[in-house]
Order: sequence, then structure tokens, then C-alpha cells
Amino acid sequence: MRCLMWFREDLRLSDNMALHYACASANGGVLAIFLITPEIWQRHDVAACKVEFMLRGLHELQTELAQLNIPLLVRYAKDYQEIPPILLTIAQQHHATRLFFNKQYEIDESRRDQKVILALEQQGIKVYSYHDQVIAEPGSIVNQQGNYYKIFTPFKNAWLTAVQAKGYTVYPKPRPQKTLSLSADRLPEKIAGFQSNIPSSLWPAGESTAKQKLYDFATQKLTAYQTTRDFPAKAGTSQLSPYLNAGMLSIRTCLKMAQEANNGLLVSDQGGASTWINELIWREFYRHILVAFPRISMHRPFKLETEQLNWSNNLAHFQAWQAGQTGYPLVDAAMRQLSQTGWMHNRLRMVVAMFLSKTLFIDWRWGEKYFMQHLIDGDLASNNGGWQWSASTGTDAVPYFRIFNPILQSQRFDPTGEFIRSYCPELAQLNNKQIHFPYASRLNQQKLDYPRPIVDHASHKQEVLTAFKQLKLNQT
Repeated sequence: MRCLMWFREDLRLSDNMALHYACASANGGVLAIFLITPEIWQRHDVAACKVEFMLRGLHELQTELAQLNIPLLVRYAKDYQEIPPILLTIAQQHHATRLFFNKQYEIDESRRDQKVILALEQQGIKVYSYHDQVIAEPGSIVNQQGNYYKIFTPFKNAWLTAVQAKGYTVYPKPRPQKTLSLSADRLPEKIAGFQSNIPSSLWPAGESTAKQKLYDFATQKLTAYQTTRDFPAKAGTSQLSPYLNAGMLSIRTCLKMAQEANNGLLVSDQGGASTWINELIWREFYRHILVAFPRISMHRPFKLETEQLNWSNNLAHFQAWQAGQTGYPLVDAAMRQLSQTGWMHNRLRMVVAMFLSKTLFIDWRWGEKYFMQHLIDGDLASNNGGWQWSASTGTDAVPYFRIFNPILQSQRFDPTGEFIRSYCPELAQLNNKQIHFPYASRLNQQKLDYPRPIVDHASHKQEVLTAFKQLKLNQT
């Protein structure tokens, strides 16, 4: 029996559920397939740096698959409609009787997979799919009424109970298969339309790198994670999100290492490991939300009533935000970090998202799209979840009046201005008080090559609060 393994966002050999079961069931060898879909990626705002990162990871994966005698075939598809016949043709040409893949939860990808299943099974080819992206599959964590949780904390509590009771499996790397008389296809070095200015040295790709980064984080940073993770000038976060998103690292491997560092516990009263596990559960929560509420994949808010908000959508303000020229140093430094590295510190993602949606009062979807176009870890579930949380259109349990003050955030989480100076060198000469708000009264009268604030945060905050209050009144 020959099997076909369809790689997507799971570019690794270890702890890969679909690959594990494909190799376990094949006595006629396993063929791997990856589909290059530039037009689809463009429609979905996939960042150039993310495509380049994925491609570098694919090159390593192809080499590692070869050591298992698994050739990697490469095909191009312009649209989702082309994918079922492509996979069917490969299966029939190589006499494969089974197709294996790991599930994706976005609505377009879910519909694509259903069409693939229908097309292949009509021709007698069995299709097997797996919940590899999550510990607890969507639909398994529900409330007493059998509904998906809409708020994180009760979801987390139910998730912990379920995972502690059921456990989870970390799957081993497959053993080499018997040699096939079939050569792997040549992977491209570049993909037209996806050239990135982000240095590849910032994000070395591949499973081996991902495992080393996880080990380094767990042994060197995890203990202090709880106290350092909110300070962008400190290397206190894992920066593993690109590797998780591309599937060069599995969620189960991460959880296992965190649990081992936490004395075998999933949760404890203190410690960085418990805090990081909490972040992994957030990632899982947003995937469950994506499945439970398909409109999330369709540019619609979680809270449908917020569709009535009359966003200001000032284009000049949006462009200043994009360019890191708002006159609010922490916001600007964060946006420049994104453009220069393809990544942004998690605390800063909340700060800039809230500044765009609740100070400038610009539609959160503008920011969500911009992030996806620039993030090396762009992920619909987490990115959308974070933006809607910040804009109070999503799952945040706190009402709309949660609005971060970018100056206070700067003073609290970058107290010496170290992070600001690294991305806003024009402010480097200011002292630790001035740097958080250079044009404050009497603090700095010298001419700076830095913009004055494009809006007054306090007055715009009140306008946003008024808009949300009116929305609430209209719903009663």
C-alpha cells in the first residue's frame, strides 16, 4: 500500500501526526507533496518574509525526507479548484491508495479539504486528516450546554481539566522507508512576488533550528518568562511563533517541554513555565474560536453588533501608523520593529493595535491586514484574535473601556527607553523621561527630526468611548 503525505503548515518530521500515520500504514512507501500557491497567498495577504521562511524550511525538510527515502514532490496551483485534481492525478500516477494530511481551520482551507476528500474518495482513495495544530481538537472543549466557550478563562479551565485527564501524545520521528525509484522534485530558491528585505539570518529556518531554539528558551529563559515577557528591550519571549506557525515545531513538543520544566504540572501557582503554558492555551483558544465562528475567517467581527461602529478611517493617520511616524515613540518603535524584522513583541502588538483602533479609531481590519502582510508568523486565528481583543470587537471579557495609554505603556514596559532608542535613533539623545513623549510641555523645546503627535490621545479616547457607549445604547 502506497501513501501520499500532503505537507502544509507542518514542515517537520518529529511529532507530525499525519506523517506518523502515513508511514505506519504504508508498506509500499510514502510520497510527500507540497503545493506552491502564490496567487492564493497573495489573496490571503501572506507576508513575503513568511513565504521566504517557509521556502527555506522546505529545503531543509526535503533533505531530511530524503534520509527517510521519502521523495518530496512539488506542484503549483493557481486556485483551490485546481488542488483536488492535482492530488488525484499524483495519487493515480503513483498508485497511492491513501492520502494523509493535518487539518487547517481557516474557512477557505477547510472547504478546500472537503473537496479534496470528496474527489479522492469517489475514486477509491481513502483520506485521513488529523488535528495536529492543537492539543484538544475543536469541539472537544465545550460548556455544559455543549457550546464552544467564548471567553478565555473558562475555556482555559476546561482545557486544563480535559488535557490533564486525557493526556497527549508526542509522536516519534518516522523510521526510513524502503527505497523508491522516484526522485524528488526541485524546489525553487525564490518565488516571484515574494521578495523580502528581512535578513534571513534573523530567522534561520527548519526543524533542527526550531528544536534548538525551544531548548534554549526552556533552559535559559523560561524560569524568568513571567517577569520578563512584557519588556520588549529584554529577550524574554520565546520568539517561537514563526516556527509554530510554519509547523517546524509542534504544539505538543512545546507543551511537553514546558510541563517538564514545571515539575510535570500543566499549571502551578507561580513560575515562567505556567505563564508560557497559558500563552499556548491562548493560541489553542483562538483556533477553537475560528472553527466555532466561521465568520472570523470572513472579515467579520466576533461581536456582530460592532459592525455598526462608524470608524473614522483617516488614511493619513493610518499611513503614519504604518510608517512608525505617529509621534508616540513606543508605537513608532514597535511598527519599525515589524517592518525591519518581520516580527513584533506581543505586548507591543496589543499597544499598536489598541492605538490604531481605539485612539485613531481606524477599523481593526485595516491593521489586521497590514500585520498579515508583514508578519513572519502571520496566523489568521491568533492575529485576528489579538486584533479583535484589542479593538473590543472580539472575545475580551473586559468591556470596551479597556484602552491602553501608549505613554504609560512606554513608561512601564520600556522605562529607560532602551527599546525606543533601538528603533527610533532620532530620539537617542533624550533622557529617560523625555523619550516617552518628546514634545511634552517644557520637557523638550529643541527641534527633533521626529513628528509631533498626530492626535491627542486623551481627547480621541473620549471620542472612542462615546462611540462605543452609543453603540451599547442602540443595542438596548
